[in-house]
Amino acid sequence: MRFWLIGLLLAPCLAQNFTHRGFVETGLTLYPQAAPGDSARATAESLVRDEAFYKFGSHWRFAAGLDARTDSHRQVERSLEFSWPDRVLRRPVLAVRRLSASYTRGPLSLEFGKQFIRWGKADILNPTDRFAPRDFLNVAQPDFLPVTGARLTCGGQSDSIDLVWVPLFTPSRMPLAGQRWAPLPAGVPLRDLGSRFPGGSQFGARWNHIGRLAEYSLSFYDGRNHLPLIDARLALPVEFQRFYPRLRMYGADAALPLRWLTLKGEAAYFSSSTRQADEYVLYVVQLERQIGEWTLVGGYAGEAVTARRSTLEFAPDRGLTRALLARAGYTIDANRSLALETAVRRNGDGMWLKFEYSQAFGRHWRATAGFAWIRGVASDFLGQYHRNSHAILALRYSF
Repeated sequence: MRFWLIGLLLAPCLAQNFTHRGFVETGLTLYPQAAPGDSARATAESLVRDEAFYKFGSHWRFAAGLDARTDSHRQVERSLEFSWPDRVLRRPVLAVRRLSASYTRGPLSLEFGKQFIRWGKADILNPTDRFAPRDFLNVAQPDFLPVTGARLTCGGQSDSIDLVWVPLFTPSRMPLAGQRWAPLPAGVPLRDLGSRFPGGSQFGARWNHIGRLAEYSLSFYDGRNHLPLIDARLALPVEFQRFYPRLRMYGADAALPLRWLTLKGEAAYFSSSTRQADEYVLYVVQLERQIGEWTLVGGYAGEAVTARRSTLEFAPDRGLTRALLARAGYTIDANRSLALETAVRRNGDGMWLKFEYSQAFGRHWRATAGFAWIRGVASDFLGQYHRNSHAILALRYSF
């Protein structure tokens, strides 16, 4: 009885340090055209996300999150195996989205466990964002994946240093072979030999400075590319396997507020000791402007290859280069908003346009409707998906 009374007295104190949030979302994607090997015109998926946060004392904070999924197009596993490393080709039914502990004292902050780590200042494409693998099962609607590691940040008013160590490699998730985002050649038998996942750890460091006129940073990464190269044997049946080359990145980014707009830039040089991997530079230059309820972003993403070696790869970050990129957002009122994104290839061989309208109903419900329009030639990264224009409908209940 004594312990029960103690627990009853402590419960209000614990509740003050505990926060909880989540949502249930069901979405429908409609395709007006069939794709080679994939005749589905409608796919549905449901996601339940639950996140909890607990603050212990003045220095410790714990975070946990869980995703549960299902769908109609077999992009989600049908077994109930629990996924931690996110190395399965399909999305897992149950996955740990976040499980971390953080300790903060003065200018020092340490977080370890499964977490999201983002670098860079650009808004459309981030060349320096090396600890951010993504789920590309739907290339037009990618989602970030967490990584397992430790992050130490030491920051003052004008300077901060970010150190990251990731002992467990997390790859980006490629489109499924045979579905519309990765169609197979008709009549050619293929055999998927899976993936060769690397051992070893990844390390990164980033220094950021906030000056009187501008904010800028320098960054370094040494590890593996979370986007794969493809090793294929050109015989029947054609066998292929994914592998992840070594990667070293030297990057910089900056933001310069001007009177009428903000100028942002981000660039990174990538080298590799893997003989099949390219060496190249990615860069982004963009302008940003806030006009009333409008947020406008526009710029150019470019690439310069210094050593071309790869023959088969899946690289959406490079696929969006040599293109004009733009984003516009408009807040109609507290419950309604519009968003528009586009990428247009410089030579006109590819174009992608995405529009979304979102409206909240009461405190818990939100509906989203939109479409993605994709056009171009089959040899272009964007143009190859010209049969995948689609409309989206989603309904979310937040709690």
